[in-house]
Amino acid sequence: MQNTYGILGDVSPNEFLTHYWQRKPLLVRNAWPNFISPVTADELAGLSLEDEVESRLISGPDWQVESGPFDEKRFSELAPSDWTLLVQAVDLWLPDVAQIMDQFNFLPRWRMDDIMISYAVDGGGVGAHYDEYDVFLLQGAGQRRWEVGESCDEHTPLRSHSQLKIIKDFNASQEWLLNPGDMLYVPPRWSHHGIAVGDCMTYSVGFRSPSASDMLDDLATEVLSRGTMRQALRDPPLLPCNDSLHIPNSYVEQVRALLLTVLDDERLLGEWFAQYMTQPKYPHLVDLTSERRCANIDLPVANTANLNNRERVHFYNGDVDASRT
Repeated sequence: MQNTYGILGDVSPNEFLTHYWQRKPLLVRNAWPNFISPVTADELAGLSLEDEVESRLISGPDWQVESGPFDEKRFSELAPSDWTLLVQAVDLWLPDVAQIMDQFNFLPRWRMDDIMISYAVDGGGVGAHYDEYDVFLLQGAGQRRWEVGESCDEHTPLRSHSQLKIIKDFNASQEWLLNPGDMLYVPPRWSHHGIAVGDCMTYSVGFRSPSASDMLDDLATEVLSRGTMRQALRDPPLLPCNDSLHIPNSYVEQVRALLLTVLDDERLLGEWFAQYMTQPKYPHLVDLTSERRCANIDLPVANTANLNNRERVHFYNGDVDASRT
């Protein structure tokens, strides 16, 4: 049976973006008909032996976490159940996996982060949790039971765990058993829990969702590197003070106005954001992975007062793409 709208099944891209994207989960049965995983369990384990590949092993009922690279003998020591191998950004190392991204062309390509693949034996999982980003969970082989709860926030109680943010009191409101080719979309901050039923493999297609603090940190670095924001704080209108240690609220407003001048510079902000969102996931490995992240943005022409006079600027791996300007 051919899906009407590709990987979304019978849900149109417009309907998905209007009713599901960042709003509520969506299960698509047979999203990828006759899907055959382009990666075997042995190949995935082989990747986790490499120094350049980011991987983790989560095992036991208490979710013990080990970070790769691993030694081949480690896998022979594992129990027959309750463990999961996670390998990040497999799309950067295997072209056949990278092609899966093409099926999500109804979303901005520059928002896509990577494809993580997990291999789990019976009972394996990473605990009930929530993510800050959108994720599509495509079942690649075997079966996995997914439970979805409610939307979470920073006040959601978590278990005491050194590395994983596992929800303390998880209550599932929906549950599905996924087969190869089935796909579950989970919006940011929705609690979910995946448990392997026998040996299974899951493809997690994740999207970049930087936090406000991360963006502010990077923006500050960019502004400092340009050396253009040299305005200094000036006093608001003053009166003789009764308390020489007191900071009037008018000073806070003055600081706010000074800092907001950065956000009022549309060209600076647009250039920075395009650079930020096209930074390679692993900049130090670009020569090995041939990672390519591109975007373009329409910016006001520099040194003109007319904001309607714009030019399209192309970015490639965090820099202006001079070959297209």
